[in-house]
Amino acid sequence: LAGTVPEEPRCTVERADASLTYSLFLQRFAFSRPVILGAVTDNSAFRALCTRDKLLASFGPFPVRLSTANTYSYRKVDVPFQEYVEHLLKPQDPGRLGSDTLYFFGDNNFTEWGPLFQHYVPPPFRIPGTTPAYSFGIAGSGSGVPFHWHGPGFSEVIFGRKRWFLYPPDKTPHFHPNETTLAWLQHTYPTLPPSQRPLECTLRPGEVLYFPDRWWHATLNLDTSVFISTFLG
Repeated sequence: LAGTVPEEPRCTVERADASLTYSLFLQRFAFSRPVILGAVTDNSAFRALCTRDKLLASFGPFPVRLSTANTYSYRKVDVPFQEYVEHLLKPQDPGRLGSDTLYFFGDNNFTEWGPLFQHYVPPPFRIPGTTPAYSFGIAGSGSGVPFHWHGPGFSEVIFGRKRWFLYPPDKTPHFHPNETTLAWLQHTYPTLPPSQRPLECTLRPGEVLYFPDRWWHATLNLDTSVFISTFLG
């Protein structure tokens, strides 16, 4: 199937569990490197509300704002949520540019989506001086966002699997801003010597990735995936 990609079993991002204290999070990760947090929250109730049938029943006629799946996602398109799920939610075409691919992530209307987000249990850690904001998304296998950076945040997979690639702020990755992550993985990634490869890992449901401020990152959905990020602005 177009967009179907194998999972890479190797994970080079450090992992932590519920024994990680807030003070250790601040000391070891908050300002220096990413970490995958396991079993720090229980979002089984939120997950039950995020099935295809439940989301269509709750949000089917409401418009959602889609962005192009490239580094500078300036173009926006509004479509009914039901149209997105039934007609646009499909595997990534390997031949399409990110600038020609529509992606549903963020730009959520909080008047409509707020009641759903009230059921989400965010990670227990914060960065001093920041305020959390949610971004919710659904995307097909092989889709994703190419390398970009912004402020710190958390990302949790609700359904599916999502592969992450990360570089520190002082190590700009080689990529074309309109190339999809899938194309980068197929064409550029195999040419990288080990010393130039990113930190990477595949997130599964219930796992949360934290990325620090200004870290470059790209994502690749290995399945049709539901995911939510908590941006710390």
